[in-house]
Amino acid sequence: MAKINLLLFALSLFLNFNSGSFAQTKTLKAKEAKNIITGADQTEKYLPYLKGKRIAMVANQTSIIGNKLSVDSLLSHGIEIVKVFGPEHGFRGNASNGDHVDDEVDAKTGIPIFSLYGKARKPSKEQLKDVDLVIFDIQDVGCRFYTNLNTLEDVMEACAENGKELMIFDRPNPNGYFIDGPILEDKFKSGIGQHKIPITHAMTIGEFALMLNGEGYMDKYPKCKLNIIKVANYNHSMPYNLPVNPSPNLNTQQSILLYPSMCLFEGTMINYGRGTYMPFTVLGAPELKGKYTFSFKPVGIKGMSENPLYKDTVCYGIDLRNYDTNILRETGQINLSWLIEMYNAFPDKEKFFDHTLHPAVGSFDFRSGNASLREDIIAGKSETEIRKRWEPGLKAFKQMRKKYLLYADK
Repeated sequence: MAKINLLLFALSLFLNFNSGSFAQTKTLKAKEAKNIITGADQTEKYLPYLKGKRIAMVANQTSIIGNKLSVDSLLSHGIEIVKVFGPEHGFRGNASNGDHVDDEVDAKTGIPIFSLYGKARKPSKEQLKDVDLVIFDIQDVGCRFYTNLNTLEDVMEACAENGKELMIFDRPNPNGYFIDGPILEDKFKSGIGQHKIPITHAMTIGEFALMLNGEGYMDKYPKCKLNIIKVANYNHSMPYNLPVNPSPNLNTQQSILLYPSMCLFEGTMINYGRGTYMPFTVLGAPELKGKYTFSFKPVGIKGMSENPLYKDTVCYGIDLRNYDTNILRETGQINLSWLIEMYNAFPDKEKFFDHTLHPAVGSFDFRSGNASLREDIIAGKSETEIRKRWEPGLKAFKQMRKKYLLYADK
């Protein structure tokens, strides 16, 4: 009996010690994250270089220095900004996803704003004629289907064609701690995926730009001259809470961290929170009534989603607003179980991946980057079996990625 008590006491000490160590590790990481300084915030590294130059900025509402838009901040420092190029959602970030964005004049500064998500996707020769240097300052979220990567490549091509230098104010990747998902296949290239990379790539915009230059993504153009203002005190494993919402439907830190797993639902007949103020954190459909107790009703919301799937209809499903995202960090994987669960629960399997049934539903294959993920789910394959297909591509990508890292993984 004494031996048993001694063992129990020893086990108790072990668990308490390890629990304390884990708590200390989390506290240490939180402290480290507070010391992160974005490229934009290190003004001493680039302001002297910008003086006397005519600057064009690729920017949106996430482009901040301190708590001020970087355009406004640089103007206050006497920097000449002659124009701004705005990506998807516009310069002020208030356009719905996929909406055509027009050129305009910024009401506050009088600076012309040229849309890169309207008639044109990259700056023209004429637009760059009176520009000495282009600054790219946009917060990314680390996913292949987030269109900032496409904008980056388009801007790099335009700078390379016209002999313009591109300065990048680098920012941390909130999903930079893991690499996962199938590699995009060539035949599934589109506006939501142009690069042969996995769903999460664990690179910053600066690192990604180096990869675009180095891996021949712009073979028909000379390499873009890059000047990257690095993030200070950062590595890829650090958690990073975005100070500004990167887009209207990524409006919480929870949605940003769930986005790599949840965006696949854009290619299904499951509403993932579009038409609510909790996008990318809930899942549901009217057909799941009786199988789930949680419910929500999508409605038209201007600037977020005007015509969501199942508009004005109650949907039943899963609430992930309180899901512990540390689980994703611990596994280092996107969560496929929700997709498999929703498919298995959906009564009419033929309709689940049918993107012709509603304009808000896109092609699942173009989101996953291949046809095999959809085929494997329909075939009832396990997550382990599905992931085996990804391993060769992920291994090759991880090896290639090492050449372009500006920051350590841990």
